[in-house]
Amino acid sequence: MTDDLDDLKALMTAATPAPDASRRVENLDMAQKNFACAQGSRAGMRPTVVRGPMARLTEGAKSMLNALSHRGALTATTAIAAVALVMIVPQTRDIVVSPTSWTESRRPEAQPEPSEADQEYSPLGGTSEAPLVEAPVAIEEEVAPPPSQSPNVRLSKDAARFGIASDSLYGNEARSSVAPTFRDDSVASSPNTEAFANSDVNPLKVTADDPVSTFSIDVDTASYSIIRSSLMNGQLPPEDAVRVEEMVNYFPYNYPAPAEGVPFRPTITVSPTPWNEGTQLVHIGIQGVLPEIDSRSPLNLVFLIDTSGSMQDADKLPLLKQSFRLLLSELRPDDQVSIVTYAGSAGQVLEPTDASERTKILTALEQLEAGGSTAGQAGLQQAYQVAEGMAADGEVTRVILATDGDFNVGLSDPDALKDFISRKRDSGTFLSVLGFGRGNLDDATMQALAQNGNGQAAYVDTLSEAQKVLVDQLTGALFPIANDVKIQVEFNPAQIAEYRLIGYETRTLRREDFSNDKVDAGDIGAGHSVTAIYEVTPVGSDAIRNGPLRYSANQAPEEAEEIGFFKLRYKIPGADQSQLIEQPILPDQGVRGDDVEFSYAIAGFGQLLRGGAYLGNWSYDDAIALATAAKGDDPFGYRAEAVTLMRLAQTLSR
Repeated sequence: MTDDLDDLKALMTAATPAPDASRRVENLDMAQKNFACAQGSRAGMRPTVVRGPMARLTEGAKSMLNALSHRGALTATTAIAAVALVMIVPQTRDIVVSPTSWTESRRPEAQPEPSEADQEYSPLGGTSEAPLVEAPVAIEEEVAPPPSQSPNVRLSKDAARFGIASDSLYGNEARSSVAPTFRDDSVASSPNTEAFANSDVNPLKVTADDPVSTFSIDVDTASYSIIRSSLMNGQLPPEDAVRVEEMVNYFPYNYPAPAEGVPFRPTITVSPTPWNEGTQLVHIGIQGVLPEIDSRSPLNLVFLIDTSGSMQDADKLPLLKQSFRLLLSELRPDDQVSIVTYAGSAGQVLEPTDASERTKILTALEQLEAGGSTAGQAGLQQAYQVAEGMAADGEVTRVILATDGDFNVGLSDPDALKDFISRKRDSGTFLSVLGFGRGNLDDATMQALAQNGNGQAAYVDTLSEAQKVLVDQLTGALFPIANDVKIQVEFNPAQIAEYRLIGYETRTLRREDFSNDKVDAGDIGAGHSVTAIYEVTPVGSDAIRNGPLRYSANQAPEEAEEIGFFKLRYKIPGADQSQLIEQPILPDQGVRGDDVEFSYAIAGFGQLLRGGAYLGNWSYDDAIALATAAKGDDPFGYRAEAVTLMRLAQTLSR
């Protein structure tokens, strides 16, 4: 047996051709081109943890040995493995171990260089027009494997245009059975193109110079979910992604309910500031009325769904489908649903259908796949056209746009989108926006759409968030009780030296806009609560940051006890003229309970994420302690989760 093996080895050695340096370089170049085409990328070779042929052969033999327990089978298998090893040795013993070492396994006929037209990739990694040139086999272990063995199965945006079903795209983990994956983000990941709508932190204002503050209310919550998404992925969020008012308003609060016949009620509390002993916080809580659920108007909903190639990731279109399934469970038989999609071009996937036909709606939803560019303009136009056809007196009609925010075809400019949506808003059809996924989130576009469409902007990063937005708070998201809600606070310079509004940087209005009913503002939905917080510095406090002026005019009367005066304007849905609510703000007004304390903790948390310019030595430890003490009744665990996020941010900020 030994002599036979030696003879076989000698024959194989003699049959091995001598190395050809020029041919080796030519084969290497050819293999690299084929590998780049098969991977859907021409940018470099992709790393892998799969080892070379020798290692794979020995591990395969070892697996067979472990799998077989019969002594005879074990002996036979060992002999076969030994022969295979001897056959491999002559081919490998003369190879120099080098990153560029290759050998000829065969010499294919010369083939022409593929043209640009031939290089459109197919879903299987080859080309759609011309077959791949056979590549020589690489046997040096540090070199990436041939295309047929490549473990990297991460799909790029362009893959969706070949008809790959989005339901199969559940991340690298779900596809890891193909082969182990070493992910190199510098090669495999798309560039991050996220853009967020925000402004510089509101400055501290001198009351004597500028006593009036005016802003539009905001019930959006997208910023909090984006922050959570970042922190849960081990990263601090971009500062521009932090809108403190959306963090504060993410949580439900038990503010006093409005009186009968009034859409909402403001509750004002004045108390010491947790992060600055010399200042106070003026806390304004507004609670919307929650109408009887059984008496709500019928709903006409147009799901405008982004099915572009960028929506293929598991946290985008697949999560979107699951989220809308939850929403369908909350609809009534007389509600109607239509589905419009956009990707390259817009199309109506489902005509207006009664919610009672659940199977039909779900079938249309599940068949959606991601692919193509993003024709946002065409999608919006068709969605509004469908919605206008569904509208009827006494019914609520709304377009729900679900997207990753990538409007790269059509009206991509936020100002142009603002004008378009503003014109459509007057017809009575409102627009809400749900964001999905990260990486190319266009937050500025989402904010422009929601703010001008009389709707809410939310970001769905988990199925639990979909439950919160589309089930627990469905009435607030879809049924408005007041439009164009504005707040104006005038501070008394005799009592308050300085003040600043915490958050609402993108919602500030001019002083004269408050009384102008033509100026659009935020909307409050049924059952919604809205919170706004000012930090104020009383006259004579050691915390005053601005030095006194030599000259001042129009001094307020010293006898006035009020520290400020609160005004609120709103319109009943469908009305053109606003109504006014006003009341004075007094020192030590209101009761400082858990809701107020917890909102302070979240406001401080948001300011820490934005740099904490006005927080002094107040830290994450202080925010965590305040939030933990004020958690109170937390039936859904939102407040406990916030404490966890604070701890993550504290760790990541070190």
